[in-house]
Amino acid sequence: MGQKSVREEGARQRAPHASDHGWDGGESEGEERPGEPPDGDGEPSQGSARHRHRRGGGGGGRPPRRKRGVLRWSATVLAVLILGTAGAGYLYYQHLNNSLETDDLNLGEHRAPAPTPNAEGQTPMNILLIGSDARDSKANQKLGGAKETFGAPPLADVQMLLHLSADRSNMSVVSMPRDTLLQVPKCTDPDDGKVYPQTGPKFMTNESLGHGGPGCTVATWEKLTKIHIDHFMMVDFAGVVSMADAIGGVPVCVDKNIHSRTSQGKGSGLKLKKGTTEVKGEQALQWLRTRYGFEGGTDISRAKAQHMYMNALVRKLRENTSLTSPNQLRKLAEKAVDALKVDDGLGSIKKLYDLGNELKKVPAERTTMTTMPFNYEGERVVPKPGDAEQLFRLVRDDIPLDGKGKKKPAKEKLSDDPAAADDKIAIQVQNGTRTDALAPVPGRASTVAQLLSGKGFAKAAPDTTTSLAEKRTLVRFPSAELEGDAQRVAKSLGLPLSSVKKSTDVSGVTLVVGADWREGDVPPKPKKKDDKTPDSADALSGSDKKACMKVDPNYTW
Repeated sequence: MGQKSVREEGARQRAPHASDHGWDGGESEGEERPGEPPDGDGEPSQGSARHRHRRGGGGGGRPPRRKRGVLRWSATVLAVLILGTAGAGYLYYQHLNNSLETDDLNLGEHRAPAPTPNAEGQTPMNILLIGSDARDSKANQKLGGAKETFGAPPLADVQMLLHLSADRSNMSVVSMPRDTLLQVPKCTDPDDGKVYPQTGPKFMTNESLGHGGPGCTVATWEKLTKIHIDHFMMVDFAGVVSMADAIGGVPVCVDKNIHSRTSQGKGSGLKLKKGTTEVKGEQALQWLRTRYGFEGGTDISRAKAQHMYMNALVRKLRENTSLTSPNQLRKLAEKAVDALKVDDGLGSIKKLYDLGNELKKVPAERTTMTTMPFNYEGERVVPKPGDAEQLFRLVRDDIPLDGKGKKKPAKEKLSDDPAAADDKIAIQVQNGTRTDALAPVPGRASTVAQLLSGKGFAKAAPDTTTSLAEKRTLVRFPSAELEGDAQRVAKSLGLPLSSVKKSTDVSGVTLVVGADWREGDVPPKPKKKDDKTPDSADALSGSDKKACMKVDPNYTW
């Protein structure tokens, strides 16, 4: 744990909150607290009722309703960019280091494999941005609303994966809707040792934060996407509004006059004229909270509006020449640090400053915002088969989502540990030929094990107790001393080295016969991959200054 845990009570004084500006968040959006049925009736979805202490804490169980969050995503990125522009001379104050809170990166049992370096030895960087709705202090409560929610388990209501390419030429952001249903892995709380068992497949993603902290949200992303996450950055309600004010307004656009207010008093209260408006302060808060009023009236609409705001904010920061006062920059840096909670790998001002410099290398036109492709399942959503995995694969393989540039091929490095003789390599063969539409091919593991024996691998044996679903044939190995053996098995079958994967799920060299090899004696050569970003990801370029939110005609004036 870092010098100050995110769960330390009364750790330090919070940054200014909305009430300091005369704002109390206004009317709520009239939304259910995630994990509850949309109309507030019935039983809540499975989740943790345990109270987590974050800066003061409080008692109580899960409340039935709550107000929506505010500037969390923008605060996270704004904080990084500020740290990258403020200048080293104002960042190395010891009190800033002492103010920075840290927590464990991953609380799960398994990690996604790290990416292979490109030909120049460069590797990409993946950072999970988390917006917590914790109401564990008076400041957060005033911003979050709903008195009965004080001290409830925090929810990760904003989740965005920021991918910085290996060559630092482009950056991609993938948002996940807060009400996505998926499986949260087993997580262990690093503070008290409490173990949260793996959930079922229909668990709300935002409830992962209450299973030990942000490290469980990271573990959940890695389990779903197979993307190796290097860092996380988390921000709560407090200490954010003043940071948005500091840049002097962000241009946003609506295609009609809008007033986000229903006859029942629900809505953010946002009222803008048609066209482009520079929003700051209360209006910026309202823009990022608005659901009622934008076409569709869903969290997906709100995420799109947040993407537009963030693109405009990044452009404004790059172009802004007004932040030149040393005193202004110093105060801004302090507020940025105060708003953040990070993993130990980002647990110093220097590391954050270096990260800010890395992010600044990417031009706006090479920044792409996307939303995870999804299908509706009742009032919730699930990852869209095919499209969601396609988006995750592009990120895993460091392929630009803007379609520009060519991915530099990964260097296929042979293991430093030479392979044993073929007849000495023990191989488990598993049947992974099952698909969503097809049953596994009976006896496939035995057939391929016999094929390997005929090639001289006398210790090849079928695993008849395991039935998997793998799209392509893989060779897995658990530790470095078996990598050479695994590569030798792949080579004997004509498989590329990219099919050899390190995995803690196996105890020895394991050949998983995938759905691509349901028959025949030779695995098929891999087909050329479609590297196009799915249309359902709703990609938005960081250079798009013409983007404009569509307004629901029922909310115009």
